[in-house]
This record gives sequence, C-alpha cells and structure tokens, in this order.
Amino acid sequence: MNEPLYVAIDQGGHATRALAFDRRGRPAGAALVTIATQHNELGHVEHDADELVTSVTTVLEDLARHAPPARWAAAGLAVQRSSIACWDRTDGRPLAPVISWQDRRNAAWLRGLARQAERVHELTGLPLSPHYGASKLRWCLDHVPAVRAAAAGGTLAAGPLASFLLYRLLSERPLLADAANAARTQLWSPFERDWSAPLLELFGVPRSILPRATGTAGLFGHLAVGDRRVPLTVCSGDQSVVPFAAGPLDPRTAYVNLGTGAFVLRPSGTTLRAPPLLTSVIRADATRCDSVLEGTVNGAGAALGWLEETQGANAARLLALLESAPLADPDAPFFLNGVAGLGSPYWQPDFESRFIGTGSEPQQCRAVLESVAFLVKVNLDTMDRTLGRPYRIVASGGLADHTLLCRMLAALAGVPVERAADREATARGLARLVAGEPEEFAAAPLQRLEPEPEPTLLARYLKWLELMRAATGG
Repeated sequence: MNEPLYVAIDQGGHATRALAFDRRGRPAGAALVTIATQHNELGHVEHDADELVTSVTTVLEDLARHAPPARWAAAGLAVQRSSIACWDRTDGRPLAPVISWQDRRNAAWLRGLARQAERVHELTGLPLSPHYGASKLRWCLDHVPAVRAAAAGGTLAAGPLASFLLYRLLSERPLLADAANAARTQLWSPFERDWSAPLLELFGVPRSILPRATGTAGLFGHLAVGDRRVPLTVCSGDQSVVPFAAGPLDPRTAYVNLGTGAFVLRPSGTTLRAPPLLTSVIRADATRCDSVLEGTVNGAGAALGWLEETQGANAARLLALLESAPLADPDAPFFLNGVAGLGSPYWQPDFESRFIGTGSEPQQCRAVLESVAFLVKVNLDTMDRTLGRPYRIVASGGLADHTLLCRMLAALAGVPVERAADREATARGLARLVAGEPEEFAAAPLQRLEPEPEPTLLARYLKWLELMRAATGG
C-alpha cells in the first residue's frame, strides 16, 4: 500500500519524537529519543545544541524503518518555544548551548527595563519576562566570547531554536524564523508580522543576526532521509499546533495542554491585546494569521518534580493513590505554585513556591495538583472577560492522564473536560497541518468528564485566590 504519509517531528524539552500519519490521521510509525537537560547552581537550564540535531536525525532514521520514506509526502517541525540558539552562519557550528524556555538567567538585567513593560506588551502581546528569547539573546551577546566574536566578524546567526534546527537539518541551509517561534523571542510584532525595530533597539539585538521572519506554512526546505528529499512544509511551536489535534479550530473551546508547564489557549479570531494574558500566533501564512489568547502555568509537571526534589516524595506513587480520591480535601494544605516562575496572570518570575499549612505526603501531592487546576482556572476566568465562557475544555499532555486533575478542572470551570486518549497531541496537530487539514484526518479520540458540583473545592479555590493576592501584593 503506497498511501502518502505525513511526518511530524516534535522536538520537546525531554525528548524528540517523529511520528507518521496517513491522510485519515491513522498512525503509521513512531520513534523517540530522550534528550538531556543541564541544570546548574546558577539556575541555568540548557541543552547541547548538537545533541538536539542528532536526536532529530536519529528519530527520522528510526521512523524510516517502520514507515518507508518513499511514502513520506511532507514533514513538519514543532519546537519548544522561547528556547534560543546561537550559531555560525557559515558552517552551522553552535556557539553556545541552547538556552531553554525555562531559563531565567537574565531576569536581573531585564528588571532594568521595567518602565518599558507596557510598551513591550503593546508591541508584542507578551509581558516583559526572562522566559522569552530577547533577554537570553542579550545575555549571549554580553557574556559568551564565541558569540561576541562571531557578531564582530559578521558570521553570527541567532534566534529561536527552531531556526537553528531548520538550518542544520535542511539541505538548503535556510535562515528562517517562523511566526510562532519568532513571536516568543519578544522581538517580533504580531501586528506587523515582522521583527520590530523599536524592540531590537530596546534589547540591543542587531537585526542582521536574526533569521528572516516568515509564516508557519510554506516550503522551508528539504530533509535528506536516505535517498529521499522530503519537503518540510510546516514549522511552528509545540504548543501552537496542539489545538489542531482536536480538529478545526473552535473559538468556543479552551485548549489546555498539561505537560511540564500548562498552557491555556483560546482562539481569538483577530490579534487581540488582553493583558495580563499573552497574544500568541499559532498559524500564519501569506493570507491569514490565526491568533489565540494564552495563559501560561510554568509549574505543572515541573511542580511535581519540585515536590520530589524538595520533599523527597514519589510523585508517581502518590498520584496513583489520588487517582480515584474525592475531588476535595478540606484539611489539605494549599500550595502557592511559582515553580519555574509564576506565570499569567501574576507574572512574578522570582515568586517563592511554598505550602500554606501542613499535611501528609498524599495531601501535599494533592495540593500541588490542585494548584495546577487553580492556576488554569484563574487564567480561564481572565480569558472569559474578553472572549466569554467556553462550552468545553479539551485537555491534552501527560498530566491529562490524571483523572483527579481533569475532574478538578471540570468542576472549577463548570464545563465538560474532554481529554485526549492520544498522548501525542503535538504530533497529531502538526501532521494534520502538514496534510493540509483534510476533513478525513481524524481528531484525537476524546474522553468526556462532566463537571461535578463540589462546594468544598470552590471554597478552596476562593481561599487560594486570597492567599495568592496576599503573596503577590495584588
């Protein structure tokens, strides 16, 4: 059978995956390679740039053993947003480690621009934050000798991680930055759909080092897989393609991806400014630009990692104990969750995570899980003021496997949660775009959880809001 296949490459923070789908959305092969993340005592979070390139070539080679490349009609690349790379444009040699989206190393420098925060939001739709690429690029220009030398010699290329991967993976060696990833540099304007001159001046980043800004769809170049040249026709952010896994975009749906972080997306139709939320581009081509309002919870799965590291807990065991537990425990402590920096709508990167009250290990784990639900809820409520209430939540990502968390979300939001049975929402959404969004491309199967009235959970949410207001000075 020679039906064409569409290949999705998902380069994430923990692993790189490649999956093939046919035109009906049926999986035809998959491959995975884990990647290392370096954390140091200064709080830096990095990846080895060459390792990321090798991880992609390896998964493509592995996938080719299950799905013949002769059937690969096209491919797409989805990459962790806000991560940045610096490389030599003459040979692709990395000049520094990839700085992860989780890294906040230049927060102190960024505080010096605090008076410009409102202007930055006006130009980008993003709050001034060390998570985004601009302050990371500035740090490299200030502190990495190889980057400084390449800049002086006119050979420096720098920008989104996606741009580096395109340069290294594609035969044409393009210097391109797709809209979804360019937007997360905080140097790109969704209103102009190009690099912003005022922002480049503000952050001190030369336009000459940046790749050319482009859309998320089009011919980026070709992957060499064996003797095949496979066109790569979509490049985007990992979170940006997730909504497409559930079918055509639905403005009445809240899309919540629950992974290392949790990301709450609502299609807005037009490019809106709605602080303290983010304005994010999820698809752009020559004729249109699809935007969403986005809420960011940095500590979702990462918060469970924090629990293990700081409390010595076994999160997997505790989550299993809680899987069929009641929706609320009035005696559990509260968790004020600023793991990896407190995101929207509070935006306090140095917020100290802490428990309020005491409890057993299972109660502490419940409090952490509950804090994720509460942070998603406060972002949903903030979106509702602009877009109205959604009629459903579509949940995806690894944490969506945990029934208690999804039940909490349904009860708090008062709408059904439909969770994807397919763990690979990024890959499915990306493949659907690569295939051209055919009607027959199956959406991810969804399991529906109806909201359950739970006054105790709502009372705890209101109390948590009070605690957060006091802790953030709001």
